[in-house]
Amino acid sequence: MKKLKIVLTILLVLCVCSLSAKKKNDKPVYAFGISESFTDSIVYNTNIQVIDSVYLDANGFLPARDSYAYQLKNYLEINKELTDRTCMIFFNTDMKKLTKEFNKVVARYKKKNVIVQSIKPEDFKFTKPEE
Repeated sequence: MKKLKIVLTILLVLCVCSLSAKKKNDKPVYAFGISESFTDSIVYNTNIQVIDSVYLDANGFLPARDSYAYQLKNYLEINKELTDRTCMIFFNTDMKKLTKEFNKVVARYKKKNVIVQSIKPEDFKFTKPEE
């Protein structure tokens, strides 16, 4: 399990680093979330969504990105009664690249014989945090 945690952390860092840009981007931001627990064999994921009225900052980062992960964590704790989960968000302005990343992440979990369960789009949607 420690190896899985290290791999996921490295994957998250690489994803964030690969998105860095030199200028402000006014393209729409697409995102999906993954939630896992090191004591559970079920991984939850959201579909790829457009986050309304949000743009990447000058460094290519999603403003308040930690709050999106907490939105997913809070949804799972309140609605599904699932506690102690680690939630991650993946984002990009290019839908094709993010779809490719989504497929890679899900395939990686399936290879490890983990159950990947999707959260229905009508049940959960990322919203822009209040500033």
